[in-house]
Parts: sequence; structure tokens; C-alpha cells
Amino acid sequence: MGPVGYVIAILGCADGGSACQTVATPSAHYESAAQCAAARGSALEANTDLDFPTIIAECRPSSATPASARARGQTKSRSGAAA
Repeated sequence: MGPVGYVIAILGCADGGSACQTVATPSAHYESAAQCAAARGSALEANTDLDFPTIIAECRPSSATPASARARGQTKSRSGAAA
């Protein structure tokens, strides 16, 4: 049985996107990976107040364990540029 949907996990990371930890999971659920990916930028903008040099928005199947943030996520450094 496949995942029933997707969620966005917000990860706080050290410089360069290393040593990440999940710091927020917005309550929105998405029916497809494409819908989730389209919402990552908004999720990052809504979480710029977190006290980490880099934050990452990662789409995850709602029934799966965490995946590599750098492989599947979208990042934003404190400078405001998406990586």
C-alpha cells in the first residue's frame, strides 16, 4: 500500500545544510508529491523566524520515515536565497 498523502517537514540545519533536525511540520496535507513540492516555497517563507543558519522544506510521504533533506528538499539560507 502506498502513502495516503504528503506533508512538508521544516528542518533546521547548520551552515551548508548539514546536521539537520525536524523543527516544524505544518498541518497541511497534499494528495500528490507535485502539490507538496509546489507548496514548499510558501512553507519556507512562513518559517523564516526559526533560529538556524539554514532551513529546509522537505516533502515526505505521510506514512514514511524521514529521507535525506538535501536529496529531496528545498533549502533557504538566512540570506533569503533558495538553494
